[in-house]
Amino acid sequence: MRSRKPTRPGLAYDALDSVIHERARLSVLTSLVTHPKGLGFAELKAMCALTDGNLSRHLQVLKAARLIEITKDTDRHRPLTFCRMTAAGRKRYLEYLAVLEQLIREVVAGEKTDPNGETAQLPA
Repeated sequence: MRSRKPTRPGLAYDALDSVIHERARLSVLTSLVTHPKGLGFAELKAMCALTDGNLSRHLQVLKAARLIEITKDTDRHRPLTFCRMTAAGRKRYLEYLAVLEQLIREVVAGEKTDPNGETAQLPA
């Protein structure tokens, strides 16, 4: 009997990138991928409906994974934080989307792999 155990706890589909798949980080990356020049912290916070602290924490995770760049500056003595997706981040995001699209195709086709590795039709 063959069983496929996820390598990352909490993910139902192991091929999905857990750094990207978290709802808030997916929202941040989706916002940034549609704005190639980047977004300011306040714009990103509003678009993703996150608190300052929550957004800051997710930005740090994405930065540590090298998916985004964060630059800090000042304007009239006010701190400004600007976020932009890196080329590697864009590539990884598109790879994530390809895996997600494949998962959707499998679900729509009604395929499911049982613990024995057999393919069975899902009920309609």
